[in-house]
Amino acid sequence: MRQVVLDTETTGLELRLGHRVIEVGCVELVNRRRTSRTLHHYLQPDRDIDPGAQEVHGISIDMLRDKPRFGEIVEDFLGFISGAELIIHNAEFDVGFLNAELRRTGRQPATVTEVCTVVDTLALARRLHPGQRNSLDALCKRYSIDNSGREYHGALLDAHLLADVYLAMTGGQATLSLDRNSPEAGGQAQESRQIDRAGLELRVIHATDDELLEHEQQLQLIDKASKGKTLWRSCP
Repeated sequence: MRQVVLDTETTGLELRLGHRVIEVGCVELVNRRRTSRTLHHYLQPDRDIDPGAQEVHGISIDMLRDKPRFGEIVEDFLGFISGAELIIHNAEFDVGFLNAELRRTGRQPATVTEVCTVVDTLALARRLHPGQRNSLDALCKRYSIDNSGREYHGALLDAHLLADVYLAMTGGQATLSLDRNSPEAGGQAQESRQIDRAGLELRVIHATDDELLEHEQQLQLIDKASKGKTLWRSCP
């Protein structure tokens, strides 16, 4: 199973105002394991960057003057994501901007979903943690993922963090609560994913005779202290 964790940075929030993608970062996962493959590009947007957006990601127009335009890296981008399952936080935003960039190139495919499927980790987080904050920073804190180096938003940095968050969210039980109606469970069973252990060789270390003897002596001490009421002695 090949997955690509993706994030973008943009000149602003409004597609209808002609805002553009200025950074794209991707991290590859294969069978839920991070590989060494990443994709990262800064892009020339041919327009100004909103001050509010620059405060978030720290990217200025001067930093992008010598960078390629999206059309120059589109083949590299599509080659990296094609056939994968895209993992994106607030996918509607990123996919909308990427589709707009693809349409500007005038080439096919014209949408991201023509070449891959998309999983929205924001929607997943809202199902797992209803009524709670589910920003990337909040999820990093919830799953004990170190994001101390995130002074600014950055596409590749955020893709690496999101990869850790996604693996933590989908790695099995997310709470020790046994009550499916507890607030942590959100009134529903926790999502889990079966881990494929095919081909896994585990080393089994057996107790030595001395260790078994010490164990039996300890059990006898506990049995004596409880005046013969230990369950392992009374059960068939």
